[in-house]
Amino acid sequence: MTDATGSFPRTRFFAAPHALTSEVRICFLFLILVFPIRYSFAAEVLLTPLEDRVRVTIDDKHFTDYIFRGHLKPILFPILGPGQVPMTRSWPIIDGIAEEPHDHPHHESLWFTHGKVNGIDFWAHQQGAHGEPAPKTLQTKNAKIHNGPEGMLEVENDWVASDGVVVCSDQRTIRFGIDGDARFIDFSIVLMAHHNPVIFGDTKEGTMAMRVHPSLQLTESNGSKGAAGHATNSEGLIDKDIWGKRAAWVDYSGPIDGKTMGIAIFDAPSNLRHPTTWHARDYGLVTANPFGLHDFENAPEEAGNYTIPKGETLQLVYRFLFHSGTTKDATIAASYAAWAARLNAKRVE
Repeated sequence: MTDATGSFPRTRFFAAPHALTSEVRICFLFLILVFPIRYSFAAEVLLTPLEDRVRVTIDDKHFTDYIFRGHLKPILFPILGPGQVPMTRSWPIIDGIAEEPHDHPHHESLWFTHGKVNGIDFWAHQQGAHGEPAPKTLQTKNAKIHNGPEGMLEVENDWVASDGVVVCSDQRTIRFGIDGDARFIDFSIVLMAHHNPVIFGDTKEGTMAMRVHPSLQLTESNGSKGAAGHATNSEGLIDKDIWGKRAAWVDYSGPIDGKTMGIAIFDAPSNLRHPTTWHARDYGLVTANPFGLHDFENAPEEAGNYTIPKGETLQLVYRFLFHSGTTKDATIAASYAAWAARLNAKRVE
C-alpha cells in the first residue's frame, strides 16, 4: 500500500525497539526469517520502433520483433520464451543454423495470411505465370505503439495482388505481455472489404500460422534432427490425430536446449466457426484455419468459403502462449478458460 506520494509508508511501532521484551524480539525475528515480505511488480513491456521492425522487450529482455519490411508479409521473429529460449524455426530468416529443416520458405516464424483471397494466393510466395511479383501484404501507416504492463502495437495493411490491385485491407492490434511465468502475444485482426466483396476461399493453406522450433516437431523431416515434440488439443487428441480437427486450443511442447517448453495457440470463442479447424502438421507447421473445410472435414468443395460483403469486416482473435513445462504442467486448459472468460466479459461491457 502506498501513500499519496507513491511511497511505501513507514512502519510505526507503539513501543520503541529497546522497550520490547526479548521474547517479542525473538518472535519478530522468527517472522521476518520465515515469512519474508515480498513485493510483486508488473512487467515493463517496451516497444521500440526501428527501421524495418518494432522491437518488443519485457523487463529489458528481448521478446520478439514485429518485422514489417523485407518480407512478403509482416512476421514476428525471433520469439523468445521464458528463459530466453527460442520458440520458432529460424530458417529462412536466418540461414546456417545446424539441424534446421529447409522446407516451405514461406513458413516464417509467426504470421497471418491465406492461400485463396478472391482466388489469389497470398500464402505460397509464388510469382505470376509471366514473372509478375508475388502477392504481398504491405503496411500502409506508421505503427502506433503503447508501452506499459502490456505492450500494444496497432498497424494497418493492404493485401496487394501481383498486378498492384488492393484486394483487401486489415487492421491488427497485437498485445505483448506475461501471464504468470509465460509470455503471450494476443493477435487481433480485422479484415476489411473496402472496395469489393472479399472471399476467403476453402483451402488448407492458411491462416493464423506458426512454424515451431524444430525440437517441437513431432517427427524429423527435411534434414531436421532432434524432433521430440508432442501435440495436444482441447479435445484430448494428440500428435498427428489433431490435424484437421476442431479444437479451442492446440499446444506443442517438448525439449528445447535442454528445457521443456511449449507453445499454445488459443482460438477466441467469438471467432468464425469456433472451435476452429487446425492445419497442424507433424513437421512443425501449426495454423488455425476456419476456411479449409473441404480438406479438413471432407466437406464439398468451397463449403468453407466465407464472403466479407463490401463495406463490412471480419474480426479474428488469437492468443499465443509461450510457456515452460508440458501442456499439463502449464495448465493450458485452465489458461484458455480464463482467457476466454475475460474476452467474453469484455464483449458484454
